[in-house]
Amino acid sequence: MKYDVIVLGSGPGGYVTAIRASQLGLKTAIVERESLGGICLNWGCIPTKALLKSANVFEYINHAADYGIEVGAPKADFGGMVKRSRDVADGMSKGVQFLMKKNKIDVIMGSGKVMAGRKIAVTGADGTAVEYSADSIIIATGARSRALPSLPQDGKKIIGYREAMTLAKQPKKMVVVGSGAIGVEFAYFYNAIGTEVTVVEYLPNIVPVEDEEVSKQLERSFKKQGINIMTNAEVTKVDTAGAGCKVTVKTKKGDEVIDCDIVLSAVGVIANIENIGLEQVGIATDKGKIVVDEYYQTNIPGYFAIGDCVPGPALAHVASAEGIICVEKIAGHHPEALDYGNIPGCTYSSPEIASVGMTEKQAREKGIEIKVGKFPFSASGKASAGGTKDGFVKLIFDAKYGELLGGHLIGANVTEMVAELVAVRKLETTGHELIKTVHPHPTMSEAIMEAAAAAYDEVIHL
Repeated sequence: MKYDVIVLGSGPGGYVTAIRASQLGLKTAIVERESLGGICLNWGCIPTKALLKSANVFEYINHAADYGIEVGAPKADFGGMVKRSRDVADGMSKGVQFLMKKNKIDVIMGSGKVMAGRKIAVTGADGTAVEYSADSIIIATGARSRALPSLPQDGKKIIGYREAMTLAKQPKKMVVVGSGAIGVEFAYFYNAIGTEVTVVEYLPNIVPVEDEEVSKQLERSFKKQGINIMTNAEVTKVDTAGAGCKVTVKTKKGDEVIDCDIVLSAVGVIANIENIGLEQVGIATDKGKIVVDEYYQTNIPGYFAIGDCVPGPALAHVASAEGIICVEKIAGHHPEALDYGNIPGCTYSSPEIASVGMTEKQAREKGIEIKVGKFPFSASGKASAGGTKDGFVKLIFDAKYGELLGGHLIGANVTEMVAELVAVRKLETTGHELIKTVHPHPTMSEAIMEAAAAAYDEVIHL
């Protein structure tokens, strides 16, 4: 079988790439060893958001009296929450199947391995390998949960994100190691439904990639919710010999032992680049990632790579954007290279976090003269009406040119608001233009306009 393009992996990088390739008139196939949609759709972005929504609804019911509503004592049905999450993921996977048929993309199920001569060998469930060839092969094999020597995952007591979504029963106590997006999202979910949660972070702040003020705000909010936060702390050992786990945590004050039922390792991800034929073809890698140019060409002509298996943010929307750029270049178009400085990042805890561009610290370290504007949701009419006053919008502008260097949001639904700031940066809109952009009242989005005004001493509602 000969194709114009074969994509290895059907996550949000792979399947989007395949669809765009088909739209461009290229005969396309996609290879998948497990489920269409990859980790994001089946075990990441989508099912985790379904779980978080269940936790959010449960919290609303628990606080119904705050809104003048009387209800009986609610009970979290953990199994029901997990089932709903899996049903949502299954529905989305069926949606990807439909898109493959609609776009006339051949789906080849099995484990793929790239070969020299622009070929892929796909081994099916029966162990039989079939070879396919293409003018262009795009590797989009994604990533998996990173395992640490001190945290060997057994899938039962020491688990990764996949097991965290499908536990047979709700743990009474959980230790979450790592406070990136995965860690804090699961910490919020389990705490909200009644699990006693401790978050252990090696660095001084939780969500360490975020602006420091955002990190401090989330820590305050989490502590208010009853989550125990340990920063500047390291898990050195987990004893799983007994009924539960004894977690040894090294802190500045000495070692502390925490008893729990489950330890969730959320210390990042590692690219899936083993056993896919890279060495045989001669495709270069560095620090566990496939080396590519700005249009995702590897060092071997005809072989490309996108998504979590190449350098850059391991985010679904990044993988999709990379894939589209990659196939447009293959098709002879002239796409603009991706601006990695203007990629939004979102964390779906409660409160949510969304950010784009430089933090205040990064801007100052670069020696840029800046103007900083901050508007708290405690001063927002919509936030007050909704009972979601935790958080703020913080904007960082270049003092000389008015360029928006960074935007940092923490609060309810801020992941739905950050795209405005991405567009502002893309269009090179100035702070003054943002101030003069009329925002609807009452909305959470007004805080963006107010934060811009605060940077230029024009804020009205503070």
